[in-house]
Amino acid sequence: MQTTQTSPTVPVGLIKSFGVFGPKYQVGSALRPLEDGDWAVEVTLIETGEKAEYRLTRVIDDPEAH
Repeated sequence: MQTTQTSPTVPVGLIKSFGVFGPKYQVGSALRPLEDGDWAVEVTLIETGEKAEYRLTRVIDDPEAH
């Protein structure tokens, strides 16, 4: 039996920072589930435009950028 996994709620478009003093990034869409139950989320670094994958649990824990 195959189960389908629904995408998590992701704050797409929100600007956050890596930790309190880290660089700012914009949250993108959920990409895929990870083996440990977390999700990979696409983020775009504000300063460089570089796209990267980041764990959803870390996105949730990071502060909103001001």
